[in-house]
Amino acid sequence: MTDGRFSRRGLFFTAGAGVLGVAVLNTVAGCADNSSHSQSGSSAAAATPSAPPPSPAGIGGWKQVNMSYVSAYLLVRGKEVAVVDLGMPGSESSIEQGLKAAGQNWAAVKHVILTHQHDDHVGGLEAVSTVVKASFYAGILDVDAIITKTKLKPVKQGDEVFGLQIIDTPGHTLGHISVFDPSNGVLVSGDALRTNTGSLTGSDPKYTTDPFRAARSVKKLATMDIKAILPGHGSPVLVNASGELQKLAATL
Repeated sequence: MTDGRFSRRGLFFTAGAGVLGVAVLNTVAGCADNSSHSQSGSSAAAATPSAPPPSPAGIGGWKQVNMSYVSAYLLVRGKEVAVVDLGMPGSESSIEQGLKAAGQNWAAVKHVILTHQHDDHVGGLEAVSTVVKASFYAGILDVDAIITKTKLKPVKQGDEVFGLQIIDTPGHTLGHISVFDPSNGVLVSGDALRTNTGSLTGSDPKYTTDPFRAARSVKKLATMDIKAILPGHGSPVLVNASGELQKLAATL
């Protein structure tokens, strides 16, 4: 699916003669299983961050904060940053290190988008909301399930945040959303897609609210012109992303 090579400058994925890469800004010890897939408010062990490596440029400003088990993604445009997902409780320190590695800090974060309600994606919400002056967004059908004092703005298909398109991808949870960057074809898929199985697959059946809707969401994404897939779990798909997605959709 991808041809990867490691160096001290981070993780590159190559395609043909060019280099197509999402910078890996941070790696931490993460959970070995999926036990953190619970609704917001459940307890989870705090992540222990390690120092991030210097980072090469990512795709169109996208940077991956790799916390081993789960990833958050940063979009850096000028002096402003959007963050998609916040990892497990305690992950805010890893995201902070990722921001620093990208030459940014919390003050630059103006938008935080949560793909869904599960604690391994919203666990850092309370801590992050105390240090940033940002707008926080979640899918309209997941907002009420996220236990927080932070004001969440509900979003749905067709809404736009920081030039990013909100795509309704229900199934994993009923309010699950994905985030599409039309300027470069990057899709941040949350848990609608994953690669931690060794190949591109859909929502993990063990944590899927509605398998029929989850499959339909994959088929919906397969109709889009997607250049790269940044999943919540596993490595980014940076080579033939649309082709891999279409192959997956054909099996559902």
